[in-house]
Amino acid sequence: MSPKGTQQAKDEDNIGLSLRKENAWSDTYQFYLFENFWCPSIHFQAVNNFKKEFQAKDTDFVVASFPKSGTIWLKAITFSIVNSQQFSSLEDHHPLLSSNPHELVPFFEFIFGGDDIHSQILCLSNMAEPRIFGTHTPFPSLPVSIKESNCKIVYICRNPFDNFVSAWNYFNKIKPTTVSELTLDEAFELYCNGIMEYGPWWSHMLGYWEESIARPDKVLFLKYDHLKEDTNFHVKSVAKFLGCPFTEEEENNGVIENIIKLCSFEKMKDLEVNRSGTYGKGGIEKKNFFPKGESGDWVNYFSPSMTEKLSKIVEEKLSESGLSFKMCS
Repeated sequence: MSPKGTQQAKDEDNIGLSLRKENAWSDTYQFYLFENFWCPSIHFQAVNNFKKEFQAKDTDFVVASFPKSGTIWLKAITFSIVNSQQFSSLEDHHPLLSSNPHELVPFFEFIFGGDDIHSQILCLSNMAEPRIFGTHTPFPSLPVSIKESNCKIVYICRNPFDNFVSAWNYFNKIKPTTVSELTLDEAFELYCNGIMEYGPWWSHMLGYWEESIARPDKVLFLKYDHLKEDTNFHVKSVAKFLGCPFTEEEENNGVIENIIKLCSFEKMKDLEVNRSGTYGKGGIEKKNFFPKGESGDWVNYFSPSMTEKLSKIVEEKLSESGLSFKMCS
């Protein structure tokens, strides 16, 4: 690490020491309450670097999401739409057949997590356009260059009930074998208090929701359940928003249906590239990125008292915003 990088790491360590902390769901790292959201300590340096150093281009696309809301699905769809002219989803050489969506649409929080940031910035500047990135960072904490440029953000979230169950199952799957599982009640208490990666979930959703209302040409706000209910309609909406709508000929030739099929959980989870191997510094097994993805599965986990408690929180946090979720009970 360069002297400058060493000093930066020391400065960030000092900042981290002054922040409120909570144990993360996996119990292998901590959350820092940074800029009013719970930043994983393992991503703290990267989030800082991302905010300070990233220079957006007007042609960039960003897939933003709250964790466990259909991120990998939206990444695959966005990549396929943007590259539909270059790659046919029916062809054997489509990148999604040999690479995980997280590899094709990398997280800023992973890109900026290394020591040699300047080399990484150089690589980013030399990337072919349009560039597509992913992020879990809340809207208020995004770099100024993203907010002020003409780059476009597609955001996805999920109803808080299913989001909680998906997160609880996921973090228990990826925890080290030496760490005991987080009980449903323990996780629920944390979730109700907003303590989850990049949470609170309500402020994360509201940040992008409010921006999508103020600047509909800048942020497209999607709900997982809506995307699942009418995938064809929303794939067309995403394509139009990104400035690459499908032609009538493409629609007649089944391009949209092919993209939907290629990006489906059923297709992606059966690919060898997603059945084996790991992703990221934490070595997360790729197969864990493809859960059941069912809407309404929360009813198999929630007690009446849990339903009542979370319903009240949703009403309290979201009622005045106009953002609501359909209950699948």
